[in-house]
Amino acid sequence: MTSVALLHQITDFANRADPYPLYAELRKTPVVQDEAGPYLVSTYWEIHSLLHDPRISSDARNLSPQAAKATGQDQDPELPPNFLRLDPPEHDRLRRLAMRPFGPPHTPRRVYDMHGELAGIVSGLIDAFRDRRTIDLVDDFSYPFPVTVICRLLGVPREDETRFHTWADTIAAGLDPVGTDEEREAQKQAVRQARAGLAAYLAGLIEERRRSPRDDMLSAMATDHGPDGQLTPVEMVTTSSLLLIAGHETTVNLITNGMLTLLRNPDVLQRLRDDPGLAVPLVEELLRFEPPVQLLPQRNALADIDIAGTTIPKGASVYLVLASGNRDPQRFLDPDRFIPDRPDNQHLGFGSGIHNCFGAPLARLEAQLALTELVRRLDNPRLVEDPPPYRQNAVLRGPRHLGIAFDGLKP
Repeated sequence: MTSVALLHQITDFANRADPYPLYAELRKTPVVQDEAGPYLVSTYWEIHSLLHDPRISSDARNLSPQAAKATGQDQDPELPPNFLRLDPPEHDRLRRLAMRPFGPPHTPRRVYDMHGELAGIVSGLIDAFRDRRTIDLVDDFSYPFPVTVICRLLGVPREDETRFHTWADTIAAGLDPVGTDEEREAQKQAVRQARAGLAAYLAGLIEERRRSPRDDMLSAMATDHGPDGQLTPVEMVTTSSLLLIAGHETTVNLITNGMLTLLRNPDVLQRLRDDPGLAVPLVEELLRFEPPVQLLPQRNALADIDIAGTTIPKGASVYLVLASGNRDPQRFLDPDRFIPDRPDNQHLGFGSGIHNCFGAPLARLEAQLALTELVRRLDNPRLVEDPPPYRQNAVLRGPRHLGIAFDGLKP
């Protein structure tokens, strides 16, 4: 079945504030081919199945030339893909090497031991609101918090943030799968320039860490020799670029979407204020209800795949609409309600399968600490504008600004 510009509707900025009615329409046909070419998969069990299906590739080199051109996924010839855009065994080797300085089994306490440091950053950012009665949550909190964290974790100087902010925004914008041929070509060139600028910057930092190692992830990448060998210089650059961008882009949206949802649900906000322990299941529900990653546009079929009565042909581009699967009534009871202690909440907010987000433990902890302290310390917080202005990006969906008024700060 071929749709009439479904992808265009989903990615149309006019629908950014509330794409969920469109997802409900989309779920009536779980697998549908868009007129632009890609197959959109919108129901929970079908998405979950394909995330675990080895016949679905993340490597754009497996797309047919026609599908690559139609979806703008042809490769940058000057910089190889990071491990998110690779399949096993290359993906597995690079992911293991990236994980060594980040978490289990080699550094199992890395995120856990950051709890006090993260709490201190949160407190410092909120303390700066003391003489104010309105804030832009994005610019004043949701962006600087995870950026500060990922800079410290990687070993990137915080004072260089203005340099990589522009690169990161451009690269993230390149995930959007829409536009005319001319617009996509211009975007592709901008992304290549941004990747090259970020790569040169990180290559210089990595060389500094190789000569003078510190206690950070860049130093570990530059000096660690494990059973899987060592990352090559180019692999260090692509991996650290991925970690720098993924380490803050999605968390900005998670925190901002979370505060927006709480302010729209004051009874839940009060529950969190009364019981900070609610933050753990509440963040899981946020990842289901308002996921920062709405869809995965970079998948392709290695073989003909029969699913939900449709055959996805070999070489076709596949878009997995995670945010639609998260609202599937066949999987979640009353899916359009925000239920902070929802049981059996196996959402798709961090994906699933071999590409499941390995930064999930850090993102969860950041969101839990951030939302708990914001609702505890802001006196009578309320939205300045609803809906707020959204970012252009349809893949990484979240408000560009979130104005919040409040009566003062609690200690």
